Amino acid sequence: MSLRLQFQTYQKRLSATLKELSNPELLPAAIEVRSLSKTYRYSVKALDGLNLSVAGGSIFALLGPNGAGKSTTIKILTTLSKPDSGEARVAGIDVLREPQRVRRSIGCVAQKSGVDENCTGRENLTLQGQLHGLHGADLKQRVDTLLDRFSLASASARVASTYSGGMKRKLDIALGLIHRPRVLFLDEPTTGLDPEARAELWEEIARLSAEGLSILLTTHYLEEADRLAQNIAIIDRGHVVAEGTAEALKGELRGDSVEVELAEAAPDEAINAALRNVAVLSEVQVSAKTVHARAEHGATAVPPMLVALEAAGVKVASVKVARPTLDDVYLRHTGKTFQQAEAQQANR
Repeated sequence: MSLRLQFQTYQKRLSATLKELSNPELLPAAIEVRSLSKTYRYSVKALDGLNLSVAGGSIFALLGPNGAGKSTTIKILTTLSKPDSGEARVAGIDVLREPQRVRRSIGCVAQKSGVDENCTGRENLTLQGQLHGLHGADLKQRVDTLLDRFSLASASARVASTYSGGMKRKLDIALGLIHRPRVLFLDEPTTGLDPEARAELWEEIARLSAEGLSILLTTHYLEEADRLAQNIAIIDRGHVVAEGTAEALKGELRGDSVEVELAEAAPDEAINAALRNVAVLSEVQVSAKTVHARAEHGATAVPPMLVALEAAGVKVASVKVARPTLDDVYLRHTGKTFQQAEAQQANR
């Protein structure tokens, strides 16, 4: 075989190998969790046999209301807490057996900001880099790169207490990236931000993932999970109740969502009895003054619904028909809407 033919053969094999490696489905899992359980004082069960797998180079969203177990999961995976049982690996490293190696491989942005507001943006990043063993020209270059990336260079000499909420959150993420981690944990990263700042942060998170960083994102914003994540796990009471892509999860719900707001509360039994004979409906659920139902064609389902409710003496205030959303998915798997779940947690 001639040298030219050998070289062409080598090029083809290399191209095929690189193509395989670029496929996220073939990358090693960034995070593997098996049967994690955690109970706090007074028998408060935060995790109840949690299982999940995060593909390398992807954004994976843990979606659930406050108190569902999202932050506890982050604490265990970042070595800040230990589970009662189960196992977990991050970047291929056992979290319980080798916590120091895990810490060197991850970045973490907690719900509460880690920014020192008495220091400048540059000072915050420089100190964080020193804590990770960076120094000299390498440290300065890394700090400059992150300041530019997050559009903070012009404000780098200002103390962080003068930063807006969005700027502080960008600085938080920059701090988590200073040592070039393999996996980044973002715990409710956009909570409290205005819509414009939230949208800017979404763009940056998507850009980080496109560059190959593995990201585990916890959120209680349905739109955030829908827009950013390649895969979503809906977590309720410490375990995963549904998992998949946003489109796949919504695709499981055939037809349209029909939501009826009642003018005044009515007994569940009366509503269910009234709608039982409306053949085009499925999965009717009643909660407070709202009726949720599914129908193959939502618009054609509305007239018989209204007739049946009116005949039962149930007064209707409004009707809304929409394509399936993640809130519909949550309702199907937990028996309550996302808003109702958050309200229940807030009242505990």
